Amino acid sequence: MKLPHERFDYSAIVDRRPWRLPRGARIAVWTIVNVEEWDIEKPMARQYLTAPQGVSLVPDVPNWAWHDYGMRVGFWRLLEALQARKVPATTSINASVCNHYPRVARAMLEAGWEFMGHGVRQGAMHLLPDQRAAIREAVEILTKFTGKRPKGWLGPGLTETWETLDYLAEAGIEYVSDWVNDDQPYEIRTTRGPLVSVPYTLELNDIPMMVIQHHESTAWVQRCRDQFDRLYAEGARQPRVMAIAVHPYIHGVPHRIKYFEAVYDYMRKKKGVWFTTGEAIADWYRTGRKG
Repeated sequence: MKLPHERFDYSAIVDRRPWRLPRGARIAVWTIVNVEEWDIEKPMARQYLTAPQGVSLVPDVPNWAWHDYGMRVGFWRLLEALQARKVPATTSINASVCNHYPRVARAMLEAGWEFMGHGVRQGAMHLLPDQRAAIREAVEILTKFTGKRPKGWLGPGLTETWETLDYLAEAGIEYVSDWVNDDQPYEIRTTRGPLVSVPYTLELNDIPMMVIQHHESTAWVQRCRDQFDRLYAEGARQPRVMAIAVHPYIHGVPHRIKYFEAVYDYMRKKKGVWFTTGEAIADWYRTGRKG
């Protein structure tokens, strides 16, 4: 078991040496589209509609179908919105999507998206009978499908056990995004060398905001703008990273997609914004930054 203080050092952002982003950008904005497969033979990863009497049912048809709408329809709205704005994206993808939703996986590959590991199927890492084997399987499936070993990893539900980071480094992963505790990348120690932690988001993520907290879409837009404005201002002195994480079954629906588009239209009006991927941020942190 390794506790957080054994994995990484505490660092106050006001004490750090300045670093630079490509072309002098103030802020790196990376978009994560979480593309998942839910197993209808198990309790659903999330419930939008609770069952009568509050019991857990299998099969859970309405909630499985809610997710499946994202794969059949919602994903294509997000893809179109990002392509129209020439915004690169990272997909945090359950590896099984490559086999069971190949049309979606091929579209992301053809669009040049980065594929980031997200388990084999959606489910907590703690419940896997052999976590090391599951990580290896996910990496192998994505490598075979894309022709490139994935560099990044996001645990399903951001879940990790005490050993996960060591297993990820062992499997060749180079960066993780489960640790939502900074606005800049930093190094995490493992038994197989350091990983880079690339900032992810809970408070802009559409699961907490839209599904758990039940905010209206306009609140998500305002929060994204407020987050961007402050990080952009701070980035004049010390560049920051902003993550936007969405799901096809949430932001790909007809009544939300225009709000997703509005956030990007707002950010694209500013100079000094690097729209990029998690892989590019991690690579730049390792090799390109200068004090």
